[in-house]
Amino acid sequence: MDVRTKPREIPSVTGTKDLQMVNIKMRVLWRPVVEELPKLYRELGTDFDERVLPSIGNEVLKSIVAQYNAEELLSKRGEVSDRIKQEMIKRARNFHLTLDDVAITHLTFGREFTKAIEAKQVAYQEAERQQWVVMRAEQERQAVVTRAEGEAEAAQIITKAMEKTGNAIVEVRRIDAAKEIAAKLAGSRNIVYLPSQSGGAGGGAGGGAGGGLLLGIDAK
Repeated sequence: MDVRTKPREIPSVTGTKDLQMVNIKMRVLWRPVVEELPKLYRELGTDFDERVLPSIGNEVLKSIVAQYNAEELLSKRGEVSDRIKQEMIKRARNFHLTLDDVAITHLTFGREFTKAIEAKQVAYQEAERQQWVVMRAEQERQAVVTRAEGEAEAAQIITKAMEKTGNAIVEVRRIDAAKEIAAKLAGSRNIVYLPSQSGGAGGGAGGGAGGGLLLGIDAK
């Protein structure tokens, strides 16, 4: 008689607490208790594993799975597996069998429940996307408000400065702009300087008052 540990797969179709059908497969690694072999043969015969393991396996699977809803079988799979393992070990001991390991290897639901789960996942993903859209819109709104508040504060600062200094700030900005324009013109090769007529060859009295002109010539 071979007393080494052997694997066996036990399939079962059973119902959940919320009446969903589930296909489940359990794998057990079993071996007989050597000291109890004579009693085992006498009570169950030589095909004891064929008679005992499928029977107690189906009973345990049906009794434990029926205590959970379909979604709980997924979310609490570890807990369900542990309960099945402990119950299988206890039941097998009554038939002089030792189980070294028990594991759930396959777990699927009916087509309708699978579709319902997929639809729920899609709805959840869409809800998350909508939440992200709302958060992004709120962030953009806050950015607009912050920018508007900054611009309003800057306008108030400029207004107060002009109230204190009169048109001085405007004149400073006009001079800065004139310097920038002059610098750009000076760096161009197509610039011609035309002196003022009042400041002609004689260098008369009005010569100092007149200003020359810088003309840009488009060379083609």
